[in-house]
Amino acid sequence: MKTEPKGLRRAAPFLIGGAIAALAAVPASAQTAPDAAEDAESEIVVSGYSGSLQKAIDMKRDTIGFSDSIIATDIADFPDQNLSEALQRLPGVTIERDKGLGTRVNVRGLPSEFTFVSINKLATASGSGGRDVEFDTFASELIQSVTVQKSPTAADEEGGIAGSVAIRTARPFDQPGLRLVGSAEGAYNSISREVDPNFSFLASNTFGDFGVLISVAKQQRTNRTDSNSGINFRPISRWTDKGNAQTRQTLDVLQRDAGITFGDLKNKDEVNRVVFLDKVGDRMYLNDQDRLGLSGSLQYKPSDRFSLSFDAFLGSYKTHEDEYDAAGYAASSTSALDRIYDYDDSTLADDGIVVIRDAAYTRTQHEFLSKEFINKTDYRQFGGEMNWDAGDWHIDLLGGYSGAKKTLDNSNLKHVAYAPSRTRYTKNGGETIPSDAAGTIDMYNSPDSYLFEAYETTREKIKDDKYAAQLDVSRTFEIAGFEALKRIAFGGRYTNKANERWYGEEKLQGPSRGSVAWVNTRRLSDSPLEDVTEIVGGQSYQVRDLNWQMISNDYARSFFRPDGFVTPFQDSNYYKVREETFAGYAMIDFRFDLGPVPLFVNAGARYIDTKVKSEGFHQVQNEDGSTGYTPAPISSTGRYGKVLPAITLRAEINDNLLIRAAASQTLIRPALTDLAYKRTASFNNFRFTDGNPGLKPTYADQWEVGAEQYLGNGGIVSASYFWKKIKGVIQNQMTGIVPGVTKYNANGTIDGVYDFEVYQPVNAAGSYTVSGVELAAVIPFGMVMSALDGFGVNANYTFLDSSLTGQSDLGIPTSPIGLADNVYNVTLYYDRGPIGARLSFNRKGEYVEYIQNNMYPVYRDAYGQFDFAASYQLTDNVRLEVQGINITGEPTRGYTMDPSFPTLYEKSGSRWTLGVRAQF
Repeated sequence: MKTEPKGLRRAAPFLIGGAIAALAAVPASAQTAPDAAEDAESEIVVSGYSGSLQKAIDMKRDTIGFSDSIIATDIADFPDQNLSEALQRLPGVTIERDKGLGTRVNVRGLPSEFTFVSINKLATASGSGGRDVEFDTFASELIQSVTVQKSPTAADEEGGIAGSVAIRTARPFDQPGLRLVGSAEGAYNSISREVDPNFSFLASNTFGDFGVLISVAKQQRTNRTDSNSGINFRPISRWTDKGNAQTRQTLDVLQRDAGITFGDLKNKDEVNRVVFLDKVGDRMYLNDQDRLGLSGSLQYKPSDRFSLSFDAFLGSYKTHEDEYDAAGYAASSTSALDRIYDYDDSTLADDGIVVIRDAAYTRTQHEFLSKEFINKTDYRQFGGEMNWDAGDWHIDLLGGYSGAKKTLDNSNLKHVAYAPSRTRYTKNGGETIPSDAAGTIDMYNSPDSYLFEAYETTREKIKDDKYAAQLDVSRTFEIAGFEALKRIAFGGRYTNKANERWYGEEKLQGPSRGSVAWVNTRRLSDSPLEDVTEIVGGQSYQVRDLNWQMISNDYARSFFRPDGFVTPFQDSNYYKVREETFAGYAMIDFRFDLGPVPLFVNAGARYIDTKVKSEGFHQVQNEDGSTGYTPAPISSTGRYGKVLPAITLRAEINDNLLIRAAASQTLIRPALTDLAYKRTASFNNFRFTDGNPGLKPTYADQWEVGAEQYLGNGGIVSASYFWKKIKGVIQNQMTGIVPGVTKYNANGTIDGVYDFEVYQPVNAAGSYTVSGVELAAVIPFGMVMSALDGFGVNANYTFLDSSLTGQSDLGIPTSPIGLADNVYNVTLYYDRGPIGARLSFNRKGEYVEYIQNNMYPVYRDAYGQFDFAASYQLTDNVRLEVQGINITGEPTRGYTMDPSFPTLYEKSGSRWTLGVRAQF
């Protein structure tokens, strides 16, 4: 990501001023709402997508702070595969995609872990071990409304630095009476050529003071993704650190072919600025998903002043992904440079980095990998809520439980062949081809050269539980002589969260545990081979003119696993984190006139006290010098408290022009996995990673100001400027060294003895700022020209500037991981009579995806896709729908530091759906 000029922050007041002037310049005819006294024939009636936009605009207008919403019709009217994709059309909201599927949600370009998510006012468990929620778990059909709140009040559980996403499921008194809604559809993926069935059904009825609702959604998704990827930088220190013949050969080739010499091989800052292609992989993924979701609600509502509700939200999400991977690993431990054909010392000259673009290597490790990933997440949430108006008093009582259980069973069948070969960049990625050296091979068509190395398995279980109880009390006032005071509110909340994780791995090298009978004897050709496209089905490989043969995962699982095999959990990988929070708040509402302008003010503060206890098995040194783990888990604790103030205000300049402002301090807590008292090893990176139970939250001081012009016929134009100063951001930093760690090769031989660096998540010193402008508009074209009645546009644009640089050990400036400089969404719609149609384009700017080896920023390139939806109302109750996702088949791209060094080129195709929806 290229950092925006800091002039954005200086120019922001002028942008806002210009936007407000533009709002005020809207023709009076457009600003004027329909006169309530007009006769019935001129009354504007909105329905369908237009109606959902109107309701969302009404919700926005009634709030005192900054927020945006979508409601059930809006969610259902788009070709969304899950809830995250339904949210991406809100101002400032983008999503992260994984193989063509929306997964996590970003608000205002900030990382997903900066967003707080709740369902029916309860914090949401996801089973990930982080704070971010895996939205692909949830079916959008079960949701009644979603509100993205960007300016917190003191009453909020947590504001989230980016914002909070409040999800609400349906209740029977939302629409009293009998209501039946059902849909059935078939979805087709252009690459897999599979058709998947999807069904949803909702039934709701009210019986006097009681109501009951139940809804269910069943979805299947088969998606194929083809990818040329894994092409990352690797520092030449891979070989220069060895101090052997490989070092001497590599140094000779560098000097001979590129004129590169080093003054001091121990100077990492110098040596690590010469890089080569680490690994090039061609991959096919076949991802099968099965999602079942249920929601239910019982409600007792004898009057508008009292309501008692019980809500349940349950889900099961299963994924089975097969990955077939052919890769050339140039950086194998026994290899070295052989010849450099092309190098680049100009593109990254500002950072002093030389990239070896095209080179031959003496002993590349070629790998054929048949990988299988089985993931099952069971989600459940139960909550009860009481709302009671007792005269001037209002009491809300809330309690509930949210939990998730996730199990993962993964395997990797690995065959390897060592031979000279040549690896180089291509336009969209990279390739490994035969070199000029004796013994080279065509890696894709040499099955007799590959020897069985291992059948590797991992198993993981995560249990995530959250309990909450909250009491909110408020009192309204009408005091003579002090008419400005309108309401006081106070309350408290208790939450108890626990995350527990078990993990194990095993490497099978023969027909029984511990056996090495097949190592160096069994060849790839000894197993039945099939064209990879025949295994996964569908079209030919989409990113290159290439085909190869693999062992299917069905055969691998049946042949290489002993009967009754289960991967054992290991004590060293166990942890449990418990977090207990008490919070109390108080706030006050004022309404008064500032000259001719009515002003609404909400001000308050929340105090949060949090205790953290983390336990796990810890590494110890035995008397014989070996390492082991404690016989029982040991624990570590942490604690923090904080007062978080907030103030919001709304000024009604006239009936249709509002000015809003907000300021607050908010936080986002560390991921539970970062708090875990554990140590993990990465032998490829010569690194240990420890948890840190003493982590504190990341805090933000923030303010925002904006204007909203409400138009006739259900339109709105808005602009706002926001500023955040973020402190204590959590980053991985080196905190120690473990000397003399023995590293083994895959075949059991010793690779060498190395000093391993110890990294921990820590609260980084200092702070950085993020500022930006958000523009949004909903404009029905009929307000401009009657001939365009039914047409309209719903658009928003957010762009940001950040002062953060760092994280790279080489001092390479980077923006925060996950922060996109600009995002925008544009939807053109037609909604009139029986016909509805929408064409939407969503784009997220480039952003840093991760920092490879803590040195080289890896970017996800800017991505935009077109989605389409159309419907025809066959009868008053039945509607026919067609929907398309990524209708142009836009690929996903990534690169290291500059687009000329691609790391990812991935195609997931387009997805088309034909369905019918009935409502009674």
